[in-house]
Amino acid sequence: MTDHWRLPLSLLTLALPVAGLADDAADRLQRLERELDTLRAQVEATADAVASAAPADRTRVGGYGELHYNHLDTPSGDRRSLDFHRFVLFFGHDFSDALRFQSELEVEHAVSGGDEPGEVELEQAYVEMDLTDSTVLRAGLVLLPVGILNETHEPPTFYGVERNPVEKHILPATWWEGGVGLSGRQAARGLSWDLLLHSGLKVDPATVSIRGGRQKAAKADASKLAATGRLRYTAIPGLELAASLQWQDDISQQTGDGVDGATLLSTHLAWRHGPLGLRALYARWDIDGAQARALGRDRQWGAYAEGSYRVTPRLGLFARHNTWHTADGVDATQQNLGLNWWPHEDVVFKADLQWQNADAGDADGFNLGIGYQF
Repeated sequence: MTDHWRLPLSLLTLALPVAGLADDAADRLQRLERELDTLRAQVEATADAVASAAPADRTRVGGYGELHYNHLDTPSGDRRSLDFHRFVLFFGHDFSDALRFQSELEVEHAVSGGDEPGEVELEQAYVEMDLTDSTVLRAGLVLLPVGILNETHEPPTFYGVERNPVEKHILPATWWEGGVGLSGRQAARGLSWDLLLHSGLKVDPATVSIRGGRQKAAKADASKLAATGRLRYTAIPGLELAASLQWQDDISQQTGDGVDGATLLSTHLAWRHGPLGLRALYARWDIDGAQARALGRDRQWGAYAEGSYRVTPRLGLFARHNTWHTADGVDATQQNLGLNWWPHEDVVFKADLQWQNADAGDADGFNLGIGYQF
């Protein structure tokens, strides 16, 4: 081969592998571009799925309910009744880590409207905002921080088929109002506090009935607002001590009727140590005005003590003594003895015996119930 052919042949020999490498690089680049397009589509699909699922993830649903059977001997005769007393749904939503909404919607006695015995009630509907790590602002429809059961009354959390009569007639649970308030805590000291400004009671001057004075934030007369404060101590495991104070400068919402300012003081203890439990509560109203004094209803108070024992983690026994005074000469008492059985921590079967004196209605007998929460 002549020399003038050797150089072109050498260059061709070198070019062939280089061309092959270029083709391989082009193929790889195309594959990478296809894989990148696939990954981009997957990322976009994931982002869309997260965005659509986020509101659901931030929304919570819960509830509770209870069915009661009461068999009581009364002055008017034997009374037997069965009642789906409450069906309640909770709805909550987190707008952000620091801003939330809470609500509670209740149907009482299964059927409402017309002449039916039930009611549909909105017991909670408020916005809650963290101002600091230890301070919270609440505004809307709120349960007042008084007593043991007013804020926590799901059936698996307490003994007895019916809620105790002291917190029913004196406090009066369940008691909610529209208003705004602050809550704070000092975790290291086991202290927490609440302070609220809210709508108040509107009692009838003819009866001065505390329970009858609840307006339930339904076109409530807000001529005279009320203020409630609570201090609570929980530093010792299993122990809660709390005291609440409420003041309203006119509990009838009108002047000149002889029913004026009112102050509520309540304090309670809730203690659990191993299988032993103890609850005790005292509450007292002091009501100003000539009409309240004339009716003998200027001092209304009540107290109860309850002991309990967990035979097993799922079976508990309890005994409770209740006494309450709503007018001069009216000294009502009720005793209860019974058991709770929890087949699941959120489901409870209840049974108790009940004895009342004449001032309490003289209704003796037994109660059966089932309750749940979720």
